[in-house]
Amino acid sequence: MFNEFKPVSTGQWEKKIVKDLKGKPYEKLIRKTAEGFDIKPFYREEDLEKIPFTQSRPGSFPFVRGKNITKNHWLVRQDIKVNDIFEANAKALDIRMRGVDSLGFVFTKGMEPEQRDLELLLENIRADVMELNFSGGDELKIVTAFDAMTKKYNRDLNRVNGSVNYDPLGYFSLNGRFRNSEEKDFQTLLKLYEAGKHLPRFQLLTIAAHMFHNSGGGIVSELAYALAMGVDYLTFLTDNGLSVDEAAPKIRFHFAIGSEYFMEIAKFRAFKLLWAKVVNAYGLDHADNATAHIHASNSIWNKTVYDAYVNMLRTTTETMSALVGGVDSLTVMPFDATYSTPDDFSERFARNQQLILKEESYFDKVADPAAGSYYIENLTSELVHYAWELFLETDKKGGYLAAFKSGDIQSRIKKEAADKDRNIALRKHSILGVNQYPNITERLDQLNNETVLYPANIDDKTVDVEPLRLYRGAMAFEQLRYKTDQYALTHPRPKVWMFTYGNLAMRRARSQFAGNFFGVAGFEIMDNPGFETVADGAAAARKANPDIVVLCAADNDYETMAAEAFKALKDDFIVVLAGFPAALVDSLKASGLQNFIHVKSNVLEELIRYQKMFGL
Repeated sequence: MFNEFKPVSTGQWEKKIVKDLKGKPYEKLIRKTAEGFDIKPFYREEDLEKIPFTQSRPGSFPFVRGKNITKNHWLVRQDIKVNDIFEANAKALDIRMRGVDSLGFVFTKGMEPEQRDLELLLENIRADVMELNFSGGDELKIVTAFDAMTKKYNRDLNRVNGSVNYDPLGYFSLNGRFRNSEEKDFQTLLKLYEAGKHLPRFQLLTIAAHMFHNSGGGIVSELAYALAMGVDYLTFLTDNGLSVDEAAPKIRFHFAIGSEYFMEIAKFRAFKLLWAKVVNAYGLDHADNATAHIHASNSIWNKTVYDAYVNMLRTTTETMSALVGGVDSLTVMPFDATYSTPDDFSERFARNQQLILKEESYFDKVADPAAGSYYIENLTSELVHYAWELFLETDKKGGYLAAFKSGDIQSRIKKEAADKDRNIALRKHSILGVNQYPNITERLDQLNNETVLYPANIDDKTVDVEPLRLYRGAMAFEQLRYKTDQYALTHPRPKVWMFTYGNLAMRRARSQFAGNFFGVAGFEIMDNPGFETVADGAAAARKANPDIVVLCAADNDYETMAAEAFKALKDDFIVVLAGFPAALVDSLKASGLQNFIHVKSNVLEELIRYQKMFGL
């Protein structure tokens, strides 16, 4: 077939695209990313010519294509909150038979497990078969006890996989201070390396890279600051007598997976290359020790309380991104985790998302399936470039800790978060079920876990520096709607009534827009098929007796009906006009009509304003 068709040049494709645009500029198709680089409307083989890593193979340095040579192996992880040792053990024994091959034990506050507790927790669970990960408690005691147990039960240490969630810099970043002190926390790190020196596949540091994403940061920041944290640790460890070959393999990175499907695939590939290059710069002896150990979990930032079943769709695409990107282990977040303790159904569904992709979609059969994709390879290259530049800037400021103490890192993350929040408020970024297409029949009378919706703020008096602020992008809109739901428990729910008039297509479009707009705040929506005259509409409005009347018509129909309708209704209702007819706005405002909703409205600010009209 290639012999029968003449090759088509890039120039020919661009001419064809320009022709199809019918006068619109070609530049309209070039998308500017939040990360600061452009994405072209199409890529071709020639776009790979200046990307050197495309020639690398799976299992080879710089590991952009991962450590696996013939397949895409990852561990299916599920975390268990440990309130009771025996209950946690029973749950672990149950889920290990349901496809899980990595267990994460999360000790709740106040639990300080000793060796006997660990033995009971891990009864009938082989450390050389299941990956075992521990969060909370005294990490040094856990590693010491775990090391003793593996020897006691004669396990093959080269097959014992797992980690402890120790990360002094991460703790400092999220709490604004060290757990004990900088010196003590880093000395504990050295003690961990000594205690775990006989466990070659057990990671003693788990760098909380996910905190940047879950604070609203962008992908470049996530990559660069994770890299900078890793470098701070490598420098400290090698300065204290360890070789880079001893230090690097004991570091694990925990990343969040966001909703930008292809960008997230590229993110994981980019980080593997960046980490390999950095580790190699420390005088590496064995190339395999430059591989990045990556655990991933779904973004918390984009999950919702309202219309929570949409979280299943979010976690599905995110899981696909992580697996195509080549992570080592993955925890899928249950869809109801934002508002309650996950139950058996939500945990099973989360677990099965990975299992279906593995067992039925064969995501585990091909090493680095994204390799050779013109688009993804270019995204990977761009992320490598921009993340490296930001890393170098951070390094010049003295490294991660110095940059955080100076406030530079928080400043950048806050700016990126503010940009995201503004895009959500303007609905340039859609969160389905929250700021777009709400389920207007959904009512939230009571939250089981209000701290998720309203996270506790850290007391400024206890911090040495400003910490990162974890939050969800939907929170502001959910707080808005929850306020309406609480108000409606003791008052009539605010009613929004559509005064539809004139051109059928436009009145329907604007009615749907307005219903979507006010539905976001949890107001009751009352639509209508249309009225022939203003008088008919005004009479129907008085009969329905809503709180807000929205005029829904085409711009040319507004010329004849808007002023008349406003005059007829203004004394009894809050009158809103859907749209922004530029030629009429000044005259309508002069007559007293001040409420306009349109595609450029700041939806959040506007809805807060309307709530205040009802005393919410």
